[in-house]
Amino acid sequence: MRKLSMDELGRKTVSEFKTADKTPIVLVLDNIRSMHNVGAVFRTADAFLVKGIILCGYTPVPPHRDINKTALGATETVEWQYAATTLSAVEDLKASGYQVMAIEQAENSVMLDKFMPPTGRPLALVFGNEVSGVDAAVMKAVDGCIEIPQLGMKHSLNISVTTGIVVWDTFVKLSGANR
Repeated sequence: MRKLSMDELGRKTVSEFKTADKTPIVLVLDNIRSMHNVGAVFRTADAFLVKGIILCGYTPVPPHRDINKTALGATETVEWQYAATTLSAVEDLKASGYQVMAIEQAENSVMLDKFMPPTGRPLALVFGNEVSGVDAAVMKAVDGCIEIPQLGMKHSLNISVTTGIVVWDTFVKLSGANR
């Protein structure tokens, strides 16, 4: 077995990425503190051709050296915007026809393996602050909540890990639904 070369990977150029069909998912970051986490979310969004990211509240925005350190150029490919509050971003997304789901441990949450993303309707996923999670007012405004099953002693995952798990799972389900 041998690793593939960069040429064999067939990576898109920035212009090819921008014109490619996108996965109908928007990631909403609710007051994320760490620039490294923000950069990692950009990189995940790039990997799965996510439609965009909304950076809310005090979530740091590009350009910044610490975001770029983990994003590795994904801030140049993935569309993003800033919203003063997560609640306003969620309300705007819902008004635009998105199903908006928080990623949180909450009453009546659906476990990720049981969640089926909508077909024919875009999806927005809200990821919360590293310490306090998704804001309570935002939780009241979303359409539902997705939870990642966890079996160990710890009761949370880093937001960058959570984003990777949820986006991958959703991407796979959407890809299967579109075949």
